[in-house]
Amino acid sequence: MEVKDWKNFFIPYEQAVDELVLKFETLKKQFWALEEYSPIEYVQGRVKTISSILEKIKKNNIALEEIEEKIEDIAGIRIICQFVDDIHKVVELIRKRNGKDLIILQEKDYIKNKKESGYRSYHMIIQYPIQYALGTKEVIAEIQIRTMAMNFWATIEHSLNYKYKYDIPVDIHRRLKNSAEASYLLDQEMYEIREEIRDAQKLFHIRSDTISQILHDIQYLYEIGEEVLSKEYQKLFVELWEKGDLSMLLSLQVDLKRVVDKYRK
Repeated sequence: MEVKDWKNFFIPYEQAVDELVLKFETLKKQFWALEEYSPIEYVQGRVKTISSILEKIKKNNIALEEIEEKIEDIAGIRIICQFVDDIHKVVELIRKRNGKDLIILQEKDYIKNKKESGYRSYHMIIQYPIQYALGTKEVIAEIQIRTMAMNFWATIEHSLNYKYKYDIPVDIHRRLKNSAEASYLLDQEMYEIREEIRDAQKLFHIRSDTISQILHDIQYLYEIGEEVLSKEYQKLFVELWEKGDLSMLLSLQVDLKRVVDKYRK
């Protein structure tokens, strides 16, 4: 492959990353819309740079024409979770899509079988079909699923590997392994109190959605000319918001929706 081909080479991989990120972000929003807990905290995507690909070619003695066959992570997305058990839930969600909008080629559990460096994550190699100008193309992509603590550690390790060209000094390597264990212990502690954390987050989302809907309906009343009624509800909202009474805010939301629905009929 000549250098001039690189720009077109990346197009299907960029499209695959964009589509996969959108799909899993949408899945997260669907959980929220159903008022269900989402095992997906956020999603990241990236396509390997030319320099990273060339380094991998050199390191693994890969011929240029074998790039798409032998480099499985040119396209990659990272699904970040809050808790370790969320990782397994996401894995199951992806397995349910197998044979539908993607095909799972391989799974690598680096949580149960951590790497020597201390690295933990769950990897899935998939085949993902995209439609683009030249037709259908089956793109090989990697999905990494990990907790926020695992992701923080892996980001640091990646930076150090880049700096030292994968020859990290012994002392730093030792500290890095110790910090990997510390981050895993943090995950374990968070797992123990996960229900408390989830309940708190659910309350936050309910409160946020309730306030948003109330303000939206108050604005609607103002826009249709019901300024007096709009100001009355706004005053009531401010009083309840300052008290922090969620149950009363929920009652206000229901009452306000009933009033607004009458005007919309």
